Amino acid sequence: MTLTTLLAVPIGVLAAVYLTEYAQKNALTRSIRLAIVNLAGVPSVVYGLFGLGLFVYFMNFGTSLLAGACTMAVLVLPLIITASEEALLTVPATFREASLALGVSKWQTIWRVVLPTAMPGILTGIILAVARAAGETAPLLFTCVAFYLFSPHEAFSWLHFPAQVHDALFNPIMALPYHLYTISTQVPKAPDAVKWGTALVLLILVLGMNLVAILLRSYLRRARRW
Repeated sequence: MTLTTLLAVPIGVLAAVYLTEYAQKNALTRSIRLAIVNLAGVPSVVYGLFGLGLFVYFMNFGTSLLAGACTMAVLVLPLIITASEEALLTVPATFREASLALGVSKWQTIWRVVLPTAMPGILTGIILAVARAAGETAPLLFTCVAFYLFSPHEAFSWLHFPAQVHDALFNPIMALPYHLYTISTQVPKAPDAVKWGTALVLLILVLGMNLVAILLRSYLRRARRW
């Protein structure tokens, strides 16, 4: 999820800034916005097939952490762009006009006035998008899951040996949603405590991220009054 966020957030926010602040209002931009909205409703299994073809085979990432993170980044990108664009549109035009009237460049106006004002909505959209990705299973099945479990030493050895970061990025991984599916359907004698415990951890993760989004949005709105 961290790698997905690092890949998707800069592209999504910059795309929203371009569409809102720089792009002309014509048939091309309207078609791009329509395509982004439509992509937000595409089933996740389609993104999995897309990631399989592009990242696993065409770009030769193989079944790996990097391929899964790139696929998840593509999955959440329409959500981040849409949420960021809506947040930017809520900033009053008078803020931009006042900044430009003082001689500030357009990019500085966006960086120091527009983005800070729209940040509560942008962060909320990012957290909700990542929370959705945290619960997805289908894209991971095609791109990155390992059909075995790492030992704790193998799973975290790259944290102690930076030279093995490359191996970590290009190795398959075990994801929590797929782990829940595996122990529920493929391991008949798995204890119920393990199944329910895994489901509880995943549920807490998703609901916790949604709660963080709500609290963060509320805090930023109170801290920045206008």
